[in-house]
Amino acid sequence: MSKGRLEAFTDGVMAILITIMVLELHSPSSADLASVLALLPQFAMYALSFTILGIYWNNHHHMLHATQQISGGVLWANLHLLFWLSLVPFATRWMGETAAAPVPTAGYGLVLLLAAVSYAILLRAILACQPPRSTLAEAVGRDFKGNLSIALYAASIPLTFVSPYIGLGIIAAVALIWLVPDRRIESRLETRRVEGS
Repeated sequence: MSKGRLEAFTDGVMAILITIMVLELHSPSSADLASVLALLPQFAMYALSFTILGIYWNNHHHMLHATQQISGGVLWANLHLLFWLSLVPFATRWMGETAAAPVPTAGYGLVLLLAAVSYAILLRAILACQPPRSTLAEAVGRDFKGNLSIALYAASIPLTFVSPYIGLGIIAAVALIWLVPDRRIESRLETRRVEGS
């Protein structure tokens, strides 16, 4: 089964999600600086969500680049991931409209937790279709960063009720972990390319 259509469909959905999020941003109510400053918290939440969606898009691209074949199960696992990612604009807006109140912020953390779990499921579904000792399997290894992300998202939810800023800080820390370039897949592909030539 070709992975090209899966990647193109996912790219399209991700572009729509980012577009929906930016359309949710409202212009300042007046031309003074106070109106602009009042929107900074909502813009910060948009920037965080944009970054998170960008990280998913980037990692999804790299994962599929190292994938040789997919199955019907991979298609369903990919839709599962896109379902949770499609809730990011809603969760971002809810959190922004309530000035990061505990329940909306915990809801945001829950959406991100379920997206991370669904990404792990997608990764396992793809690995099941690959030959033994595939490039992707070697690159991912035990997936420390993926498992750490799930644990941190899970911790952010109850800690949000202590302080929403603790929960958001943990979520931002997960994004920072993934912003550091992860060359596992690229380096394995380069090694295979050199060995094959």
